Amino acid sequence: MYEDMTARSNPPGDETLDRSQEAKLENWISNLLRYGVQIASFIVLIGGILYLVRHHAEPVDYRVFRGEPAIYRSPAGVVQALFEGHRRGIIQLGLLVLIATPILRVLLSLVTFLRWRDYTYAAITFLVLSGLIYSFVGAYF
Repeated sequence: MYEDMTARSNPPGDETLDRSQEAKLENWISNLLRYGVQIASFIVLIGGILYLVRHHAEPVDYRVFRGEPAIYRSPAGVVQALFEGHRRGIIQLGLLVLIATPILRVLLSLVTFLRWRDYTYAAITFLVLSGLIYSFVGAYF
């Protein structure tokens, strides 16, 4: 399949350009995923530390299940919790960044395929991106 893509997108004898473009895309994607996870982990760590500093001595009752408060169940609610100074909002923001990282990876791939004028892969990537975005925000609208 790789040979088909190179033969289709480059003139004969110019296969190095396509390989270098693919190597750049792989590098961008790996950096995006790496830094996205690191940033999300840092945000969750800071939120967790701040949460424990504030709530470390509170007794916990595990006999009764208490679900997540409504403010933390949507991206808009997480932003509202941040502005209100809730420490759990910081933790939830880190989790949202973690979830958004693969979505940004697919978006980067889509933009790259469009720049390469590889419309078959762009269409497939667009379908994947649509499904990811719908699963992420579709329940809130």
